[in-house]
Amino acid sequence: MLSLEVITALVVVFCCVYIYYKFVLFTYWRKKSVFYVKLVEQVRNAISFLTGKVSIGELFRDMYLKYKDHRVFGIYTFYRPNLVISDLDLVRIVLTKEFGSFHDRGIYYNEKTDPLSGHLFVFPGKKWRNLRVKLTPTFTSGKLKQMFAVLKDCSEEVAKSLEKMAETKECIDIKEIFSRYSIDIIMAAAFGIKSNCIGQLDNEFRYWGKKIFEISSPKNTIFLFAPSLAKLFSIPIFKRGVSNFFINIFRDNAEYRKTHNVVRHDFMNLLIQLMENGYIEPDEKKEASQKNDVPPTMSKLSMIEAAAQAFVFFFAGFETSSTTATYCLYELAINQNIQDKLRQEIDEILNKHGEVTYNAVNEMTYLHKVVNETLRKYPPLPQLNRICTKTINLPTNIHIPEGTLITIPVLGIHRDPAIYPEPDKFDPERFNADQIAARHPYAFLPFGEGPRTCIGTRLGYLMAKVGILNVLSKFKVKLHPRTPVPPIFNKAPVILTPEGGVPLVIEPLRNTCAF
Repeated sequence: MLSLEVITALVVVFCCVYIYYKFVLFTYWRKKSVFYVKLVEQVRNAISFLTGKVSIGELFRDMYLKYKDHRVFGIYTFYRPNLVISDLDLVRIVLTKEFGSFHDRGIYYNEKTDPLSGHLFVFPGKKWRNLRVKLTPTFTSGKLKQMFAVLKDCSEEVAKSLEKMAETKECIDIKEIFSRYSIDIIMAAAFGIKSNCIGQLDNEFRYWGKKIFEISSPKNTIFLFAPSLAKLFSIPIFKRGVSNFFINIFRDNAEYRKTHNVVRHDFMNLLIQLMENGYIEPDEKKEASQKNDVPPTMSKLSMIEAAAQAFVFFFAGFETSSTTATYCLYELAINQNIQDKLRQEIDEILNKHGEVTYNAVNEMTYLHKVVNETLRKYPPLPQLNRICTKTINLPTNIHIPEGTLITIPVLGIHRDPAIYPEPDKFDPERFNADQIAARHPYAFLPFGEGPRTCIGTRLGYLMAKVGILNVLSKFKVKLHPRTPVPPIFNKAPVILTPEGGVPLVIEPLRNTCAF
């Protein structure tokens, strides 16, 4: 039995916590004269989220749609006030105009206990800025053209694997197909490895790829909104097996390339340059004088640092691209007229170029609209997180002290009927030039905006587009009786992924030319 001293201590702690929450924390927004969501509703929302009834993206979407008439509104996450931004002018201020006061995501990372967590996406301040400068040349047009052969080969493997499945007219989990396609691309481009994930059902890379996202909703919430708790208890984000697998893969390949003087046009080669030189070789010789103002010996990446960047390229790249391609084919299966129109554009441009090329993909303007409409309905990151890094007064006369959490509900903005009429309708024409010009420039945020916009945006677009066009040029996509309409979102991951896959029927097109 507990001693009287222990019981007394527990009672004191409980009373202190109760007093803090009731008379300090939960009066924070009222004292600042900021509209806030009532405590009863927040508790109800928290229970729905923690019990797996709603995902974090859906939670913020619903709050946004309910309270969007307020330019901002306050909530509480764990022990911290959180300001939700619903006004697009204020979104622009947070992401771009006053970036100096909101330059960090405030997401947990711990390089000591979890070395792969130390990557560009989560780094704060100078650490982020220095690494961003180094990695930006990775995604130039020249580098993407060099990587394009990898994308083309992997997409052709997808088409070949679908040919046998299509003849049976059986249900195909298109999410699983695109996950394997994306892993093959990432492993080839980032690690220089032919993973053959498409051709092997029990592939180890697919196994560890799934393990990355085996994180519960409460744990994800702690990493996003209460990083100090995770830091206090040194909670690892990724399981040790995941870290060991990817670090060993990266180290072995880096050492093999250096030993055998292997040079390839891929992300791995660029990271090796950063480890050896501290900069990436420019695309053009005339740019050679612009390598880096920082002495190479002072800015080289360590092996672990480079492995972490390859890892974030893997786990962020493969899941976001695969879900985008999956949701796109899902919507095209529902909207056969849009599928036919897109296939016509694909056929015309491939006939013009004779094969799938980098330039051919960039000429497919309707494909770009279709992918953008997919990203509108299903943004990979359904909310953006920032933390106030320098005290500031917003135009709403709200004083934001340093350390305040900021959330931008992307999914809510993308599904706002005042911005996108009939938001549940899949309509690529929303991305005609005149409609884009008529909307607020911050009404479309699938990759974020401002200096911390996703560094791999163009590669993400390219991966999704090449996969989609290779399927549609050879197959007709239809719904299966088991396909959920509307889709059901997985409640645990931060990324907006479908629950249990997306079953579709793939039928081969007759008289299809081979490109």
